[in-house]
Amino acid sequence: MLQQTRVEQGLNYYFKFTERFQTVKDLANASEDEVLSMWQGLGYYSRGRNLRKAAIQVMEDFDGKFPTNSKDLKKLKGVGDYSAAAIASFSSNEKIAVVDGNVFRVLSRIFGIETPIDTGAGKKEFSELANNLISNKNPAEYNQAIMEFGALNCTPKKPKCVGCIFEENCEALHQNKVSELPIKSKKVKRKSRYFDFYLTQKNDSILLEKRSDKGIWANMYQLPLIERDKNSEETTPIYQTKHVLTHQDLHCSFYEIDEFSEQNRIWVKLSDLSNYALPVVIHNFLKQYFN
Repeated sequence: MLQQTRVEQGLNYYFKFTERFQTVKDLANASEDEVLSMWQGLGYYSRGRNLRKAAIQVMEDFDGKFPTNSKDLKKLKGVGDYSAAAIASFSSNEKIAVVDGNVFRVLSRIFGIETPIDTGAGKKEFSELANNLISNKNPAEYNQAIMEFGALNCTPKKPKCVGCIFEENCEALHQNKVSELPIKSKKVKRKSRYFDFYLTQKNDSILLEKRSDKGIWANMYQLPLIERDKNSEETTPIYQTKHVLTHQDLHCSFYEIDEFSEQNRIWVKLSDLSNYALPVVIHNFLKQYFN
């Protein structure tokens, strides 16, 4: 939950999630729709899907016992090098370096490394360096310390270089390159998309459709959608908002319409909406509209 999410934002979701799914088995037996509905508003929904799939793997492949070593952890859906190292290091003190954004920043500055961190060569170089530096006796404490140092001292902007314990040994500081490191080679171009959503009501129900299992909001429910090349200028929407994702800006317009094709769509009672995982932009609109 804390991947791409601040602690204060994810904490309530954590308590709600662990209250509902008290064991790995509980999560493995849950439907994807239920998991996504509880994840609603947290974003990066593939994390919720992967968490459920990983729970199923634990039950089927590991006899219900959560793995504690990094090699087995990486077999779980959604668990990569960083997560596997963090879990194995913190839970069982395995000697394996955690390399996150904070660690990239600290090592690139102290050692003056200009290899881009978003390349295969860069990831390999930083991983090897981090694993050479890690403490033999207290790897978990070392990992937490270097990440904390990056988060609090060696920050992306306005790092606390004066009086830093590495002031005498920091290559970036000596070469006046602190603001330039670490280096990324790729800049992802932002994309603008224009979504027109249509609200159709019948008695106490509204028409919804399920998104495909690819792309943003995979397998979630939404109001019937027509994606356009630009904002429509023909009709005035009842509500408009801009929804910002990692690499996309969604320009969302909402319209009321008396009828819409019911093909591949379902009628959902307003009282049952909480059972359906909705993108937060849809959830917020409906909450505002019907309250």
